Amino acid sequence: MFPCQMQDGNREDVLSNLPDHILLTILDRLNVRDAARTCVLSRRWQQLPAMLSQIKLDVLDFLPEGTTACYEREIVRINGAAVEATKSIMSRRDPSRNTIHLLSMKFFLRDNDTISIGHAVGQIMATHKVETAQFAILTEAHYSRRGDDDLVYYGRNFMLFFEACPGAFGGLTRLKLQDLRFGKSDICNVLLTCKQLKHLRMFNCNSGVWTTLQVEHLELGELEIVNCSFRKVVLISLPKLTQMAFHGWIAFQDPLSVGDVPLLETVDLTNVCLSSHKMVKLSEFLGGTSVRNLRLGFESEKIWVQPEHLTRQLAAVFCQLTFVHMAEIPEGYDLSWSLFILEPAPNLKELYLTVWDHLCTMETDREKRRALSYSIRKGLRCVMEAAVNLKNVFLYNRLACEMCRDNPPPSSFPFAETKKLLVEKIITSGIDSAASIHFLSGEAIWASHVAKKNFP
Repeated sequence: MFPCQMQDGNREDVLSNLPDHILLTILDRLNVRDAARTCVLSRRWQQLPAMLSQIKLDVLDFLPEGTTACYEREIVRINGAAVEATKSIMSRRDPSRNTIHLLSMKFFLRDNDTISIGHAVGQIMATHKVETAQFAILTEAHYSRRGDDDLVYYGRNFMLFFEACPGAFGGLTRLKLQDLRFGKSDICNVLLTCKQLKHLRMFNCNSGVWTTLQVEHLELGELEIVNCSFRKVVLISLPKLTQMAFHGWIAFQDPLSVGDVPLLETVDLTNVCLSSHKMVKLSEFLGGTSVRNLRLGFESEKIWVQPEHLTRQLAAVFCQLTFVHMAEIPEGYDLSWSLFILEPAPNLKELYLTVWDHLCTMETDREKRRALSYSIRKGLRCVMEAAVNLKNVFLYNRLACEMCRDNPPPSSFPFAETKKLLVEKIITSGIDSAASIHFLSGEAIWASHVAKKNFP
């Protein structure tokens, strides 16, 4: 709170004297729980939450401070609090303020709780213009080990919620789902109802064993499919799709088919490749597209990309490519396999290579690796020579997450300036390249560079 000053013998705080539009700008930066707390300051503050242009409710904000784990009793309590907060803020909404710029709701999927939230949101959508509306729907399966039967249960509950609240879903522009097993036609019905949808994220979702997900939507611009057990994902027609992330497919054959996606320019593909998985040909995987930003993630396991000869189809896919990040390449691999991506990319400006055996996330037990069909582990100059217009090459020290920082493996990163110059000389000797080589030792710096590329 701002300091107080005396006026005509009355104590009055400076903050409350600010105009409404400034106070609302401040409150718009808060979530619903914190914005509601300001009501106790004065009678004037009581009216402000009903005038907000951004309504952000996150059920996890109702956890006690410092708490990260969610147990069933706690989930019941905080979801109930989120329902009451939603009803309160929606019922007191000022009807004269017609536009809501952002309506963001994160809550647990729990029978009557979710339907109450859906009805409140649907009523607001019927009386106000809502520019961006988001549901992020959590399940208890995300916080505890649950089996397939639980995913079926959550999937049915979600569809009951969906069918009970068509008004809310009809106005959604962003939808995030997790831990759901749908019926055969459920996802199609959701997409048909959510006509305004711009962003869809599905994590650990499926429609049964070895089913195909077909996606067709007129407005969808961003699509994330993460660790979902579909046999194949078919993008039939997505005329406004610009960004796609596809992580963790399980199919041994081609798991993705791209149809009419004329605006797709940012693609993020990540998978743990098992011995039985088929190598992916990017010319077929991304056929019919001309991506600009490409991220390939390998999770410190087998390279799942099949090197290809330069063809007209491959050249068409990579002719507009300006940014490439190959993430968590397993240590010991010869990087010459990546040349086929660089050679047909005359507009490539930035290349990031992260070579990392991330032991915190890898399966390291030899017997378990054999039982689960992991591949057998194998113990830059040609890259720069192939990418003739490359402007920047970023070389990083061994990365470390929070778990593995305490016991870091040895590193050969050249920290001294003299050693950096020596490495640069060795890399560039005898080749014609104008690329600048950057030596970066911080994980945070690496993350900031990649974040600039707007991957979904």
